[in-house]
Amino acid sequence: MKGILLAATTALLWGILAIALKVALNYFDSYTIVWSRFFVATMVLIAYYTFKKPEMLKVYKRPPLMMIAGAILLAGNYIGYMQGINFAGPAVTQIIIQTGPVMLGIIGFTVFKEKINLTRAIGFGIATVGFGLFYYHQLNEMISQKEALNKGVLWILGAASSWAGYAFFNKKLVQKYHPQQINLIIFGLPVLLFLPWVDFNLFVQSYEWWVWLLLIALGLNTVVAYGTLSAAFKYTEANKISIVIIMNPVITFIVLELMVWFDIRWFNIDKVSPLAYAGAILVIVGTILAIGLSAKKKH
Repeated sequence: MKGILLAATTALLWGILAIALKVALNYFDSYTIVWSRFFVATMVLIAYYTFKKPEMLKVYKRPPLMMIAGAILLAGNYIGYMQGINFAGPAVTQIIIQTGPVMLGIIGFTVFKEKINLTRAIGFGIATVGFGLFYYHQLNEMISQKEALNKGVLWILGAASSWAGYAFFNKKLVQKYHPQQINLIIFGLPVLLFLPWVDFNLFVQSYEWWVWLLLIALGLNTVVAYGTLSAAFKYTEANKISIVIIMNPVITFIVLELMVWFDIRWFNIDKVSPLAYAGAILVIVGTILAIGLSAKKKH
């Protein structure tokens, strides 16, 4: 149960993240946002462990190749996701990026040999149908708009594949290293990788205070979301984590509905069809079955 709660925390933070990134793109470019997120996350971890557990920083002396590979893959995921929002829009991005957790679920069953029973298989099926209903309108728009099938989609597919690869390495690494020790490398290396593309002129602009707070919050979101995700890999199977993570677009949808309800207009919000509500309910029901409630029967 602990692993599920940790994964749910990640899903919640990612559901909010999609909206925050959409707002941030009004002020910063994709590369600058991605670099800032990694920079803030890295500085927070270094500052914390310098005082609390300095021995954790020893990982910088000789980081394992698997951590370096995971960092490169996560960097690819971040920029691919941002460019997807930039070129194809948030709706298309949220649809296609879910192939990442689906790939993770497949990896869980095939590589890690995780078991699946009939109840969980039915849960996956119900959740899949739910997502089909939830995104029916958006999928129709995606097919009808040629611009959505260009480089934006390629960026998103690359991001999803990169995330699945990162998750695979992370699942192996948490068996030996502390989750946040892994993140010291996973977050730190991209700070150097993206440095040549950062527009530092944007950091001297006269923005309102909340814009800077938003940028910092995006970095903190990275620390907490990936910290809880890494910890989740330590406590539960990859396939269970994947189905919980896939729920994050439903969370985005709920937050958007609340924004409409309270008349918060940071950007244009499309009206959601009744079919999407039915889909969201199926996703939740399928997720509950897929994560394996039958585990409670074991004593």
